[in-house]
Amino acid sequence: MGVLSNLRGSRTATAGEGLPLSNGLSFPASSSSSVFVPKKKWSNFLPVFVVLVVIAEIAFLGRFDMAKNAALVDWADRLFFKSSSLGDSGFHSEGIEQELGGLQKNEGYLDSNSCEEWLEKEDAVVYKRDFNKDPISVISDQKESKTCSVGCQFGLDSNRAPDAIFGSTGHGETPCVHRSMESAQNYEENNIAVARRIGFNIVMTTSLSSDVPVGYFSWTEYDIMAPMQPKTEKALAAAFISNCRARNFRLEALKELEKAKIGIDSYGDCHQNRDGNVDKVETLKHYKFSFAFENSNEEDYVTEKFFQSLVAGTIPVVVGAPNIQDFAPAPGSVLLIKELEDVESIAKTMKYLAENPDAYNHSLRWKYEGPSDSFKALVDMAAVHSSCRLCIHLATMIRQKEERSPGFKKRPCRCTRGSETLYHLYVRERGRFEMVSIFLRSGNLTLNALESEVLKKFNSMKHIPVWKEERPESLRGGDYKVYRIYPVGMTQRQALYTFRFNGDADFQNHLEINPCAKFEVIFV
Repeated sequence: MGVLSNLRGSRTATAGEGLPLSNGLSFPASSSSSVFVPKKKWSNFLPVFVVLVVIAEIAFLGRFDMAKNAALVDWADRLFFKSSSLGDSGFHSEGIEQELGGLQKNEGYLDSNSCEEWLEKEDAVVYKRDFNKDPISVISDQKESKTCSVGCQFGLDSNRAPDAIFGSTGHGETPCVHRSMESAQNYEENNIAVARRIGFNIVMTTSLSSDVPVGYFSWTEYDIMAPMQPKTEKALAAAFISNCRARNFRLEALKELEKAKIGIDSYGDCHQNRDGNVDKVETLKHYKFSFAFENSNEEDYVTEKFFQSLVAGTIPVVVGAPNIQDFAPAPGSVLLIKELEDVESIAKTMKYLAENPDAYNHSLRWKYEGPSDSFKALVDMAAVHSSCRLCIHLATMIRQKEERSPGFKKRPCRCTRGSETLYHLYVRERGRFEMVSIFLRSGNLTLNALESEVLKKFNSMKHIPVWKEERPESLRGGDYKVYRIYPVGMTQRQALYTFRFNGDADFQNHLEINPCAKFEVIFV
């Protein structure tokens, strides 16, 4: 399209949507009690005069190429039509001056990819705080991450006001952080709602609904893809239970399984029948089943008992998190005793699997084929240390607060040319801080287009996912793909399990409500 035909299309945009051009036309207020009579009849021919001048400039000065000439003539024709339609109502010459001024001002933006270039420039923001020079500061005796995508410092002393403080409340506007990996059933303050009431602004617990989850899972801590060992023990299952005062029914379940003729070697202090002075994981490797019995039944409270069972290559039998299947490496790889009444059916399943090698091996096929994408997406979260994720969370909060301030720069976030609108979006990988730009066209404003453009953008950057060095080598190969894309600010429970746009229309509505929308992507 030529220069001025592009200009023509952009003028149909609503305020803030397209290129910053005005049609420059103004009309006097109409009134039923008076009729405007022009004082000078020759003013009706002013637009024609301007058109002739422009055409003469094209012919004699040769300022534009042929494509732009055609666009300019199109603009002249449009201008003449508008002026003619006004009749004697009074066409103001200042409108023409604004139109011509806009042409010269925006001429450089209106060639190919002009909307993208213009949006990149107009939507660019220099924030008040550079976190590389002025890093996030957290008062804490915990260790900071060695590497983080945002400046991040942990310590007990600070020569300036900290951005957050661990372990206590009542510090004015400074966010207070609560962190614990214990069950909320055993420690009430670990309940997110209770922690908020106490005065903690940021909660870090095993709950995936907390602000910054701190789960037990990790590729580096647990060799989850360790090779299988022969199942040489006579007993079907092994148990390591040392806290005999748990608030759930785990000891009752253990006794009921024994009554159901399930052979159990118990190495812990509770119901012990074997010497407990052994290496737990190495011992588990020789059993077909292991009892990953937690001390409380709480969503997302999944401890090392479960992940050690995965390392050992056994089938975990779980008393604990009711949503344990969210943590399963593959469908059918975990057995859950949700209630004491489930023991009988679980015992039958254990016996069936033990007596049918093909069925048993099918439950552990993930050890050879690799775990599911959902499992990788969950464990990959821990590839970025929780202290770094806290700093990213704090830095994001600081920028969001600045963006809501009255003096923040107004950004167009979209550009309209003719019948098409280009939307400017921002995306970052989970575990990273800075955003990158992507663009979606109104003619293809779909979830599939979003995923495609995100993948294309990161591939063009030769992006290396945050988990690349953390995952076992057997799970690093091949091209990565998009697993989830979700708005920035969601919890990991929402991102991984509960949030979905309800189709393309819902996604489009989100872009209308949230100009320059920001998203996070999880790659697997």
